Amino acid sequence: MSAGADGALRFDVITLFPELFAPFLEAGVARRAYASGQIDLKLWNPRDYADGNYRRVDDRPFGGGPGMVMLAEPLARCLAAAQAERADGAAAPVVLFSPIGQVLTHAAVERWAAGAGAVLICGRYEGIDQRFIDRHVTHQISLGDFVLSGGEIAALALLDAVARLQPGVLGDEGSHHQDSFNPAVDGLLDCPHYTRPEHWAGLLVPAELLSGHHARIEAWRRAQRLRLTARQRPELIAAARAAGRLSARDEALLADLERDASG
Repeated sequence: MSAGADGALRFDVITLFPELFAPFLEAGVARRAYASGQIDLKLWNPRDYADGNYRRVDDRPFGGGPGMVMLAEPLARCLAAAQAERADGAAAPVVLFSPIGQVLTHAAVERWAAGAGAVLICGRYEGIDQRFIDRHVTHQISLGDFVLSGGEIAALALLDAVARLQPGVLGDEGSHHQDSFNPAVDGLLDCPHYTRPEHWAGLLVPAELLSGHHARIEAWRRAQRLRLTARQRPELIAAARAAGRLSARDEALLADLERDASG
């Protein structure tokens, strides 16, 4: 992967709607990654590389059918400009957000966060001319089995996930270490969280969290992670077991939960 200026993690985003990214850069914890220069983000509009007075970037699909297809040539020119401006001159990975891509996971986000960036392609309309994809795209990413009106939301999701892993971006350096799906911990879901007041709408904070006893609190949190994951995402339990991330105590608790569930 190729880096941005001064070794920053650089992302070039090719989008017909660069204005969608402005609020993201100005608000929330992710802005710290851009304000500090840890991530260098540049937005590129393929319309600036299109021909004619109308700067056309799409046309009707061959074979007929609804909608329009993004033209390959403006995208190729835009991509060439983005690649040429990257610091070391080496071609960066080119990511297209697409239903056929691999679903984005925590492990994948960690890999992107540890790299030096990429060019992100935000498709629109019915899609992009396949010849551009075949020639230039190196990675395809999906957020899941649903369709968005464009790739911008998916690009923002990746950028946000990567930004929060940069040092100093989160207020507490340890915040992301307990995230759901983090394989460095166990890959399980996170536990429930509570704050003041202790009594709200007739509901109480679990007594363990008020005990002041560190070991008791950690045992409660571990049990909740196991219980929640076993109920909502049992495949994550299986993956943690296969990776050797479950202790004998974990397995005993899971066995108890299974017996309770079976009656």
